[in-house]
Amino acid sequence: MTALGVRWPAEWERHAATWIAWPHHEPDWPGKFAPIPWVYAEIVRALAAHEKVEIICHDEAVRENARHCISAHGVKPSRYRLHVAPTDRVWLRDSAPTVVFDGGAPALVRWGFNAWAKYDNYSRDALIGEVVAKVTGLPLREPARADGQGRVVLEGGGIETDGRGTVVVTEEWLLGDVQVRNPGFGRADYEAIFARELGCPTTIWLGEGCVGDDTHGHVDDIARFVAPGVLVLAHEPDPADENHRRSADNLRRLKGATDAAGGPIRVVTLPFPRAVEMEGQRLPASYANFYIANGVVIVPTFNDANDRVALETIAGLLPHHAVVGIHAVDLVWGFGTLHCLTQQQPAAI
Repeated sequence: MTALGVRWPAEWERHAATWIAWPHHEPDWPGKFAPIPWVYAEIVRALAAHEKVEIICHDEAVRENARHCISAHGVKPSRYRLHVAPTDRVWLRDSAPTVVFDGGAPALVRWGFNAWAKYDNYSRDALIGEVVAKVTGLPLREPARADGQGRVVLEGGGIETDGRGTVVVTEEWLLGDVQVRNPGFGRADYEAIFARELGCPTTIWLGEGCVGDDTHGHVDDIARFVAPGVLVLAHEPDPADENHRRSADNLRRLKGATDAAGGPIRVVTLPFPRAVEMEGQRLPASYANFYIANGVVIVPTFNDANDRVALETIAGLLPHHAVVGIHAVDLVWGFGTLHCLTQQQPAAI
């Protein structure tokens, strides 16, 4: 617990459940939607063996599709629940609340959501916090700007923590002039928000995210804590690939970084898969978009030789977790994979 009385727990801490939303918006996977519900069913199968899965379904038809696909994968009905509530998209990492401990009790931090300052259709996703609050009974906190200009707009995929007062973000996401979330905000404004709302007084600023990321710099495609003081960094060694320059810059920044306890950051590099493209677009394929649940880590794989390297690296860093690869070549056509579509609900202390 920090002196502020608020603590944002690390992802590897005990969960009460994982939240996802069942896919239904075909334009997110144009021409390739058919396999996506089955990928989601496999995700539920992998998670449900270790923790409950709470699933938001856009309408009754979507709920029946979810029930059919999940049942076909042999998942016991007691391991998941289906909740009917309208959604625009399924990326709950960004639209669902971030759960913190406030005085030791869990609470929902509901950020303002505007679809990454990029898309117009997000009014239903902006209400997901209320859905989660109703189901869980947890209180909602809605961070506001100090200048009175409304709520603070952030997405969960842009913030990463060690659970001990350190948060990692990118300058591309928060300080660039593309897809601006909070006009007028600077470095100090964000650091004050992280300290007050997340109990994270130490912010580590990386430079840019990975190529192809339409969120414009989310950290969960490039840098992830796996233990206090241990950060996995997606790194591209090929100078001909644009991810090389970006990841080399981030590696340089981390060499001088310290966490909230004043300790150094041990950096473990994770490869990128080969470039994954669809209809001429480079997609944000990254092994760093893994998700840590109770006793299991699900890792996106891309039919690439580096799949094995990534799985073995993560297994070595999280030896008490099973490591399960989930085929994500189809999934990433929606510009996100496993971490992007999940949001953990930490267990009460």
